[in-house]
Amino acid sequence: MIPNDETAWWTNRQRKVRFDAEEFDAFVKLLGRDVARGKPFALVIGSDNEVRCANRLYRGQRGSTDVLSFPDGEEGRLGDILISAARAAKQAEEFGHRVEDELKILALHGLLHLLGYDHESDKGRMRRAEGRWRRKFQLPRALIERARVESS
Repeated sequence: MIPNDETAWWTNRQRKVRFDAEEFDAFVKLLGRDVARGKPFALVIGSDNEVRCANRLYRGQRGSTDVLSFPDGEEGRLGDILISAARAAKQAEEFGHRVEDELKILALHGLLHLLGYDHESDKGRMRRAEGRWRRKFQLPRALIERARVESS
């Protein structure tokens, strides 16, 4: 349930990684307005263990990951996004930017999946959309772009 009739809602269920919650809240609202276009979704920032368990339970994959998306579709809801705070902090350090920026990148990536994009099968459509939004929001290089550079 999304509180206070907001369309984009988030919560922080971990306590190890510190970040600017007000800045992230403003970004989630921006995502809700501009990217989701008012369609409701929820986002949880959780522990690495929470993400690892969800990855095994829902995807049958061992180990953790940085972001998971769970499409819904009921009553117009896009679904839910789960982000590993520990992974976000590690990736922010690895790529030389703030943890807030990494959380934003992961939130955008997860939301694009809820909107039906799939970078594994859409012939670059998600990569292009992610790149456009990343530039609009002045974010560092996005997930798909980083994966392309690493695999080259």
